[in-house]
Amino acid sequence: MMSLTLIVAGGLRGLRTRLPSAVVPGSRFYSSDGQDILQLRYLEGEDKGIAVMGFNRPEAKNSFSKSMVQKLEDALSAVEFDKQVRTLIVRSLVPGIFCAGADLKERAKMPVNEVGPFVSRLRGMIGRFVSLPFPVIAAMDGTAVGGGLEMALSCDFRIAAHTTKMGVVETRLAIIPGGGGTQKLPRLVGPAKAKELIFTAKVIDGIEAEKIGLVNYSVPQNDNHDAAYQRSLELAREILPNGPIAVQMAKLAIDRGTEVDLASGLAYEGAYYAQSAHKTAYRLPAKLRAM
Repeated sequence: MMSLTLIVAGGLRGLRTRLPSAVVPGSRFYSSDGQDILQLRYLEGEDKGIAVMGFNRPEAKNSFSKSMVQKLEDALSAVEFDKQVRTLIVRSLVPGIFCAGADLKERAKMPVNEVGPFVSRLRGMIGRFVSLPFPVIAAMDGTAVGGGLEMALSCDFRIAAHTTKMGVVETRLAIIPGGGGTQKLPRLVGPAKAKELIFTAKVIDGIEAEKIGLVNYSVPQNDNHDAAYQRSLELAREILPNGPIAVQMAKLAIDRGTEVDLASGLAYEGAYYAQSAHKTAYRLPAKLRAM
């Protein structure tokens, strides 16, 4: 049987708790005492290398409060420098909601001089998902709006249930997306469709999101309300057998190459190919090393 390792970001920082071997990846073993607003676990056995980050703030629809941002920063630091992590899945433990974006109730109570720094910190935290050295999958089994969707846009893959509602809705509040939405969304769905979604604050479901290229897959929801998470696990398992350095270098080549002209992109590819070949050459048969 497989076992899991859990970091509870709401308790003692860095505490690892070994769960019973009868618990297997994908089972709903989470419990909430109102303290653990973010949970990070590491799968083992055949799924070793997959980390799962789970949001657990049901009373505020997983919105980004100061505390939530701090927990996310801690969790991102934990996985970023963990050499055993090969893929990260970001999900919600709250049925029907992925993330509602910024905690507007908390922000309304902030002194004016704290709002700007908090927004900047939130933007930086969302941006950190982009720079993680391994693939990141957003499993959206519930509503993802505003900064919640922008966080998903910072992931490499997005998987949603058919019933998932998503949108960049900031213009309803007379502001614009501030977590990368105006830049990342056009790169995924094209400028015209991105303008439509942002200008109208339109909310779409998972089926339409797949049609326009906003998500990689849209799947029927199941009785456990974790269909997107289960599909994300399947995708992560497809990535696991491949060379971690090769996957990391390919991610860098794609991310950086798509921001420049073709000639510069090909130069990036050559540079990252050389790095991957150098770092893995000692593992190859002599015949292949000579090629």
